[in-house]
Amino acid sequence: MTITKARKAVKTRAAAKKPRAPQKTGAERRRSTRYRVKMQVDYSSGENFLFSYIDNISDMGIFISSNNPLRPGTSLTLRFTPQGSIRPFEIKGRVVWVNPYHKNGENLNPGMGVRFVGVTEEQKKKLQEVIKTIAYIHENWI
Repeated sequence: MTITKARKAVKTRAAAKKPRAPQKTGAERRRSTRYRVKMQVDYSSGENFLFSYIDNISDMGIFISSNNPLRPGTSLTLRFTPQGSIRPFEIKGRVVWVNPYHKNGENLNPGMGVRFVGVTEEQKKKLQEVIKTIAYIHENWI
């Protein structure tokens, strides 16, 4: 055995013995606070135009309730009208994860997580205003 192969073998054994950090899940992975909300959303992908509800929102994205969530990687155009606003807010997003619907009732919250993409400075400011309003209502009504 060469010295290089011996060193690799020692490193491999040492790495195998080293305890791994536990995988972060759910809220532990999130960089942004999510706020529960029930807001209508229209979304489109190519020729498909759909309607549903936003269950929660953060400055990074939304969760859309759906018994027929789209595949991860699907690009969307989202339109929703925040409470107190007259004009709909339009922003691009991408499906990043799916919570599939199960007929037997195992999954009580089917839908898809959508991350905002290509956000302009103007959209970012508007989104921060929307979230600030939702956070204020959330803190004062719950």
